Amino acid sequence: MASFGSTLFTYNFPKRILTLSAFGQAAFNRVLALCVLLFMGATVQAQLRVDISGTGAQQYPVAIADFSGDPAGRMVAEVIRADLTRSGQFRLINTTGTTLTVDSPIAYDEWRNRGADYLAYGTVTLVGDRYEVKYRLADTINRAPLDGVVFAGSDRELRRIAHQIADRIYEKITGVRGVFATRIAYVLKQGSTFELQIADADGQNPQIALRSREPIISPAWSPDGSKLAYVSFESGKPVVYVHELSTSKRVPVANFKGNNSAPSWSPDGKTLAVVLTRDGLSQIYTLNATDGSNLKRITNSPIIDTEPVFSPDGQSIFFTSDRNGSPQIYQVGVNGGEARRISFNGPYNNTPRLSPDGKNLLVVTRRDGSFRVASIDLATGAETLLTDGPDDQSPSFAPNGKQVLYSSRQGGRQVLSGVSSDGRMRQTLSTLNGEIREPTWGPFGQ
Repeated sequence: MASFGSTLFTYNFPKRILTLSAFGQAAFNRVLALCVLLFMGATVQAQLRVDISGTGAQQYPVAIADFSGDPAGRMVAEVIRADLTRSGQFRLINTTGTTLTVDSPIAYDEWRNRGADYLAYGTVTLVGDRYEVKYRLADTINRAPLDGVVFAGSDRELRRIAHQIADRIYEKITGVRGVFATRIAYVLKQGSTFELQIADADGQNPQIALRSREPIISPAWSPDGSKLAYVSFESGKPVVYVHELSTSKRVPVANFKGNNSAPSWSPDGKTLAVVLTRDGLSQIYTLNATDGSNLKRITNSPIIDTEPVFSPDGQSIFFTSDRNGSPQIYQVGVNGGEARRISFNGPYNNTPRLSPDGKNLLVVTRRDGSFRVASIDLATGAETLLTDGPDDQSPSFAPNGKQVLYSSRQGGRQVLSGVSSDGRMRQTLSTLNGEIREPTWGPFGQ
């Protein structure tokens, strides 16, 4: 089961190459299947160690009562609690021994006296071969209902439904869209095998999209979440593929002479920026994301240009270049032209990542021999160091811009870490088997 005081995700990832989860027999069977899933969930959770430190600037006191309808109701409530805890923005009020149905009368004063400004509760009911989840959120201060909705799904969809409820609670209270129902992608290395995996934002329900004996690097989500672009070495050289997740169809969109690497999607999902060495040194090109046609060179310098990423408006590309003697971040128009330097703090900055609103830029910066993740305010140039190092890599914004995933080295091994965008809340997820590399946070569901 989920652990409320500590629940994060742990993965390892390599540095990005610069060129580069009394009823009738049918009903009984469904409950039995759910119990098996719950046991499997507990087993997976046992393989993850989650450490959380710090809190948000503001914490909202909320009580999440067990939903009626065990064991499914308790599991739904536990997933919601774990989600809200990981955000660092909620203080959970103890509800031990309290189970409320969706129709329970709410004692607003009692919950207010317990310290809860908000109370979530509900009912999970098996209807045929599907579950119906009814959820309510109450505002104890104003003594009024705040939200309510009904979900339906199979036993395998209960965790997703719980994440969706946590997203609604998060948004109703904070005013910001939640990201608990989103997904992450990463590369898992076990021995000599590489797997491109996709999991829920809490690291659960991992699914294998691709398994290979050769390295897989640089996964990047399409804007609608239906595809992943990545680099595979399966042919003996780096080639950029676009992988449709629903069908497993793969298309090699960049397989030119030399190295093909570092794919990044345009906001409309029609174009990829890639790094090619077909004409000599690593330079940035764009091409059609469907079939690799319409190749266009964007940079034309005698120095390595790499790690492109589109701005949210699609009008420019940020990238890493050592054209001034050390890696720094530059910006160039989507049609090419003169590049403008963006990063000026520190002698070494790479791996640019834009916030969803385009106001902040994540970089990996080197300070006193340590690699740390920093956030740059593009309007003012002000920098905030989000991590402590010594070897933090591959940052990725959550789609609401409030959290950042990154790779960090702890105890001699790479783990998946998280930090709030203001640096106050930090999380570390450790896994017992293999190394998880190059995480990338997927978009909101469409």
